[in-house]
Amino acid sequence: MRLKKQLDELMPGWERWYPSVFDAAEDLGLIRARVCPPSSLLLSNRHARIQGEALQSFRERWTIDFDPEVDEEDEGEAPRRSQGR
Repeated sequence: MRLKKQLDELMPGWERWYPSVFDAAEDLGLIRARVCPPSSLLLSNRHARIQGEALQSFRERWTIDFDPEVDEEDEGEAPRRSQGR
């Protein structure tokens, strides 16, 4: 349900006493402010965390287990291309 509709049901005419929907909703207990550490408000910290999670997800999805014993015979040799003429 939309916030304005909830306000209209709880207190018809709320616009006469409150300058905004948020002020009325806060006073009537429909929304509450949360206290958080100031460091969580810095975009650089938030972006760093999100970028780290994305990098971890990428690594989990695309990391290939490398078995060095399988590729020992191919070491030092460049792949050959066939001459198609």
